[in-house]
Amino acid sequence: MEDLQGIRSRATVRHNQRDRHSKWSFEQLGSFLQYKSKVAGVPLNIVEPRDTSRKCPRCSYVDKRNRKTRNEFKCLQCGYEAMADYVAACNIAARAAVKQPMVAPLFSAVTSPLPSGVGA
Repeated sequence: MEDLQGIRSRATVRHNQRDRHSKWSFEQLGSFLQYKSKVAGVPLNIVEPRDTSRKCPRCSYVDKRNRKTRNEFKCLQCGYEAMADYVAACNIAARAAVKQPMVAPLFSAVTSPLPSGVGA
């Protein structure tokens, strides 16, 4: 998930959408997502959104021209084509995966005691 702080100043909307957009409570949305993810046991990671829709998920080439239109993505370097939102989602997922803590599960071979008679 992207850090929603300051999103009103970063996001541009059409004139007829400004009233509805300005009434959104992004802080409340973030709080709900944190709460719900914690209850469900799902990690919620904050990632940097910069270039997620411009970076090729295959070759990592970043160029503004990779976005042919609002909905189309085509990498100028390797030729990879997909829907732009899908490409952005892949890049966000990859960034979130990098931020995962490296810990053993609560009960695993690392944390479970040895069976009786083993290692004695």
